[in-house]
Amino acid sequence: MPIKQELLPHYTYEDYKHWEGRWELIKGIPYAMSPQPSKLHQFVSLKIARYLDELLEACPQCFALLPVDWKIAEDTIVQPDNLVVCGEEIEGQVLSRPPVLIFEVLSSFTKSKDKVLKFNLYQEAGVKYYVLVEPETQRVEIFVLKDGQYKLAKGFIKNGTFVFALEGCEIEFDFAKVFPK
Repeated sequence: MPIKQELLPHYTYEDYKHWEGRWELIKGIPYAMSPQPSKLHQFVSLKIARYLDELLEACPQCFALLPVDWKIAEDTIVQPDNLVVCGEEIEGQVLSRPPVLIFEVLSSFTKSKDKVLKFNLYQEAGVKYYVLVEPETQRVEIFVLKDGQYKLAKGFIKNGTFVFALEGCEIEFDFAKVFPK
């Protein structure tokens, strides 16, 4: 018999700040970020970060980040694998505004959370682009926010490009560059 959510403790950012280890907090429920990502997961995430950094050199108002605390609400703090933020610099240690682009590199431990919980969370928060990357199958799904709902803009395996229209610039991302040869 499933536990009713109202019977679970409801945590907030104040609680989260004191926890050891890596956690995400979604609507008051803590999610452990362990075990550590696989070597392949880390390889793909690093390649995405390096490539985003390179592409954004011509876009001075946007920058790429690796996992950083994004405080969506007092009871919701997430750490996307890779993200792009546009506009003014981030103040402090916590991102408080939605990124324009998020990549989640899927693993067997996070797949359902990324495809359901975070999908809905990012959609509600107004993240323009949400990209799901599966390292094992080299499958990519790109969702674009239109009229408050994510629509699948493109899906492919390994080889594919997509143009992301950011704030004041565009970047063409070649996904073949992020997977092992």
